[in-house]
Amino acid sequence: MRILYGVQSTGNGHITRARAMARALADQGLNVDYLFSGREADQFFDMEAFGSYRLCRGFTLAIENGRLNTLGTLRRIAPRRFLREIRELDLEPYDLVLTDFEPVTAWAARLRRKPSIGIGHQYAFLYPVPRPAGNYHQRLLMRWMAPANLALGLHWHHFDAPLLPPIAPVAEPAPDRDARLILVYLPFEAPQAIHTLLADFSDFQFTVYHPDAQSVPPAPAHIRWHLPNRDGFQAELIRCGGVICNAGFELPSESLQLGVKLLVKPVRGQSEQHANAMALEQLGLAPAMTELDAVRVGAWLRNGQGARVRYPNVAAAVACWIAAGANPDIQPLSAALWRATRFPPLPQSGVEEASPYVGKP
Repeated sequence: MRILYGVQSTGNGHITRARAMARALADQGLNVDYLFSGREADQFFDMEAFGSYRLCRGFTLAIENGRLNTLGTLRRIAPRRFLREIRELDLEPYDLVLTDFEPVTAWAARLRRKPSIGIGHQYAFLYPVPRPAGNYHQRLLMRWMAPANLALGLHWHHFDAPLLPPIAPVAEPAPDRDARLILVYLPFEAPQAIHTLLADFSDFQFTVYHPDAQSVPPAPAHIRWHLPNRDGFQAELIRCGGVICNAGFELPSESLQLGVKLLVKPVRGQSEQHANAMALEQLGLAPAMTELDAVRVGAWLRNGQGARVRYPNVAAAVACWIAAGANPDIQPLSAALWRATRFPPLPQSGVEEASPYVGKP
């Protein structure tokens, strides 16, 4: 079987998930080519897992100072270029298209009637999971940006739907975890705003990863700035005592897997991130702040606690499922993975039972 795997690259979470899937698919002996879209070529890093990957422009979200710029996003959509990328993408050599919310591969497969599978958090929103009211234009975008014949939606809880747990590394925290080391990843926030947020908490050590780290003026000793770097970031993640990040999906998933305490700040105007913050709070897994709020950060630093969720090796299970023919009835796969998931007590969850999902229709 030869597979084309498209990955949306506006944020690093999709790429992190694709790295895990790349290893699992290779273990199954599957022949996979990779295509990435959504960012400039010089902004990719640590891409060795994907071999000779291809790039397309696709769509890119315009986010400024922690807020989604809807008009700017619409301006970035070039319909003629997008249609040209779809037309020029040769799917003839492939038996299957996988898409992690990547629009060029998804629409090329749809228009040419090539079998396609969507893998990602965005596909969870095809089901009644927690989400804020309104934002109908973003709901339409979520549904039609990267459609697939079969969708594997990922989420932190099953919410009585045939969802899968996150594709998060099965890892252990470092034995020398430092409760006062806080990892900060807020790539869509202005560096000065992050500096202001953290400046008064000199009794903690903050490691900030940010794409504009090189342009930051000298910082106080308790705030260290780094450019995004996968190996360094992972080493800090397993050793830190807490994570402050935007309300994406992959980094919160990794934090939950490690039991690291978590504080999220959704990108304003991005409905998916507001839905993620809502889900984390309803499940009692992590608090959220709608703005960069030093009072909220201070309370969390003093009193916040981690919640560890033991998710199974979802990437390996999905790769096996694909190699076995990708049965369109995904309920058995979903049920098996939730049975293997171990939740902590969820007293604030609003979900009356915390036992794993065992296969309701």
